[in-house]
Amino acid sequence: MNKRLFTSESVTKGHPDKVADRISDAILDAILLDDPYAHVAVETLVTTGLVLVSGEINTTTYVDIDSIVRKTVKSIGYTRGKYGFDADNLAVLTSISSQSEDIRIGVEKEDGNIGAGDQGLMFGFACNETKNYMPLPIFLAHELVKRLDCVREKKILPYLRPDGKAQVTLEYDKNDKPVRVEAVVLSSQHKDEITLEQIKRDLKKEVIDYVIPNNLLDKDSKIFINPTGKFTIGGPKGDTGLTGRKIIVDTYGGYSRHGGGAFSGKDPTKVDRSASYMARYLAKNIVASKIADKCEVQLAYVIGVEEPVSVRVDTFNTSKVKEEKIVDAIIKNIDLSPKGIINRFDLRKPIYENLSNYGHVGRTDLNVKWELLDIVAIFKDLS
Repeated sequence: MNKRLFTSESVTKGHPDKVADRISDAILDAILLDDPYAHVAVETLVTTGLVLVSGEINTTTYVDIDSIVRKTVKSIGYTRGKYGFDADNLAVLTSISSQSEDIRIGVEKEDGNIGAGDQGLMFGFACNETKNYMPLPIFLAHELVKRLDCVREKKILPYLRPDGKAQVTLEYDKNDKPVRVEAVVLSSQHKDEITLEQIKRDLKKEVIDYVIPNNLLDKDSKIFINPTGKFTIGGPKGDTGLTGRKIIVDTYGGYSRHGGGAFSGKDPTKVDRSASYMARYLAKNIVASKIADKCEVQLAYVIGVEEPVSVRVDTFNTSKVKEEKIVDAIIKNIDLSPKGIINRFDLRKPIYENLSNYGHVGRTDLNVKWELLDIVAIFKDLS
């Protein structure tokens, strides 16, 4: 093929699934603030007028889940009954139990080490398409919804409401380089009285033109803004939201494989979360070392076992070094146990709520440690 198309999407803070993710991570942060060693797995469901929080928690502290839910919903922007989801008038239900004792004995070792909190496979990815080593389609999709949230919160476009989505389709050339935007889709919830013509004009100027580089747009690029013609019913009133339903938005926009495990609401002994961060860290440092143009790292774990049962590197035929050699360097130099990952990235701190939007990887804006480029030399020395 001389060219190919690839599409990724992202969503705003007010998307119902992201409301659920943010509530779960806000509860996790509140617990870790006072009890860094708590075991937490919190799931949230949101729908019209209702938030249901369920899951398993073992902790020495107490948090007021009702207050956390209302504060989080208010911070997103759902503050009016007209939205069908109002922070001050929600029914907040909880169904929380203790973590299974059978799981706990596998995680908490008598010698102080930590076994994996579950079995599973995790992927991390990096490529040299952007400065933060993320695929360009998901990077642009995230930037669009960030800007959409920004123009709403700063009242640049005061008629917008919290729910919204973006989708970007890029054309790649025969050398697998992104060359142009094939299509952009941008949808935003809005007040009822605003015309579609005004919304199209404003979102094109204040969001799309602000984010998408001019050199990627041409006369054949397709732009769709609120393509149904109306988007006044949104958020949890328009669609039930669930924690963990936007795992592709949270990672690489479908550009890389995904192991299936969600992140939000889980403490770092859950390798679904922590090992995915480690896999991203390894892939990013490998690409930054310039021994490969793109890299995917897979880690796999067994519940209760400290070390991964497999480490795999795929550079998609772009590596200057044998992949087996890269794997050996990882195993020799990096502690891949849950305890090693937690300590390296300082994961017992309340850092998670801000990760619930715009992706958990590529987040150089949050100074998270799995985005550091501090082991580049390990891989550069292999070449």
